[in-house]
Amino acid sequence: MSTSRLVKCLNSNQHIVRSFGSRSTPSSPTPDFIGEYKEPIVKTKTIPGPESKALSEKLNKVQDPRAAHFFADYANSRGNYIADVDGNVLLDLYCQIASIPIGYNNPELIKAAKSDKWISAIINRPSLGVLPPKDWPELIQNSFMQVAPKGLHQVFTAMCGSCANECAYKAVFMHYQHIQRNGAPFTEEDLQSCMKNQVPGSPELSILSFKKGFHGRTFGTLSTTRSKAIHKLDIPAFNWPAATFPDLIYPLEQNEKKNRDIENKCLQEVEHLIKTWPIKVAGLIVEPIQAEGGDNHATPYFFQGLRDITKKYGVAMIVDEVQTGMGATGKFWAHEHWNLSSPPDIVTFSKKMQAAGFYHNIEFRPSESYRNFNTWMGDPLRALELEVVIEQIKKNHLLDNVTITGDYLKNGLFDISNKYPGVLSKIRGDGTFLAIDLPTAAERDAIIAAIRLKGVEMGVCGDKSIRFRPMLICKPNHIDQFLNRFDQTLNELKKN
Repeated sequence: MSTSRLVKCLNSNQHIVRSFGSRSTPSSPTPDFIGEYKEPIVKTKTIPGPESKALSEKLNKVQDPRAAHFFADYANSRGNYIADVDGNVLLDLYCQIASIPIGYNNPELIKAAKSDKWISAIINRPSLGVLPPKDWPELIQNSFMQVAPKGLHQVFTAMCGSCANECAYKAVFMHYQHIQRNGAPFTEEDLQSCMKNQVPGSPELSILSFKKGFHGRTFGTLSTTRSKAIHKLDIPAFNWPAATFPDLIYPLEQNEKKNRDIENKCLQEVEHLIKTWPIKVAGLIVEPIQAEGGDNHATPYFFQGLRDITKKYGVAMIVDEVQTGMGATGKFWAHEHWNLSSPPDIVTFSKKMQAAGFYHNIEFRPSESYRNFNTWMGDPLRALELEVVIEQIKKNHLLDNVTITGDYLKNGLFDISNKYPGVLSKIRGDGTFLAIDLPTAAERDAIIAAIRLKGVEMGVCGDKSIRFRPMLICKPNHIDQFLNRFDQTLNELKKN
């Protein structure tokens, strides 16, 4: 385990004794999860343990298992805790890459899943674009439209986050060309040339994205994904522009002027690319927080500037809320923090929403049916699940809980940072959507491996960041369990 630099930082600060443990744990409006484990349980000397390793070898004969952390036992997972096949129970602060909203084996979801509606959706899965079930209009209203972003009144349902963004790009291109034709019907030349992948039927248009952004792994989205080379290697890509996302200086409150200059420079670059890129820019896509790329943040000023630029040049603004949506930042949609002059044109979603797709207005509906389309067009089962999740968020005040828990976690990280100066940096985020940086990737990975053996499941992002993606039901007492183990981990690495 290569942790020499980390150990050096820790050993140089042994005189620091300030502890986060002296802080009082705040109360939460959220009721306790019935039947949840009280704390992590670790039975094996390694994670993955022997049963997980045996299953990995078995799976390896037919499918690549190399990215798996361990094999889960979902029947024995509860609330904020995930069990594995070796009998370990871990506090889950990664949550299936930010995708679990209200806990493993949530009683309300189990109850709903036993209903005739759920059973019918499971065994009679419809092709929603061709033969939607009779309750589909009502279900859309009770699920997706209950939480539609302000100013957007239509929804396109899809299969996953990549699909949502891919179909959003198609909607943008169709809308752009519709405007170029002044609403006129397709010409015969349009129809013939598109079959040859030639203009004008296959126009030369682009989507502007940002360096370090991640928007999916399908063919179009991959041309806008720029977080890691391993995602893109060997795949042909479109010649689409990428602008610089602000790299803010921390602490933010001490660097407001420098950060404003950084954001203005980035905005100028965006405008320059839109005006000069050889392939016309029809749309722009941006994450509220660049998650996979390292939890990179910008201020509302930057996003307000993006909205003004896109309106000025007739460029559709897509906000990718696949990871930030569904309450993780303390608001249902992260872009609600921005106070934009007008709503985004499209907001994509997936992960904690359980379902996937994008919100839009009627002008982004294609002029003909079957154009933005596939067999399933989403899944009624996931809409039924979303209906229950939204009800639980509202009933149990989970957005308030996220704010309380997020503040508690961030303060705890600051306290630990003060206890071990030089180890943690750039403590950042909104709600429980938080991240920290370590000096190097090796030191970060050593901490992740060590704390997993103490019963905490975590994830990474960017070059050297740890990202926090707890469930909406995670409470300060769960955070105390993490903070204690995090402190122990750092202390043990110091001794080694």
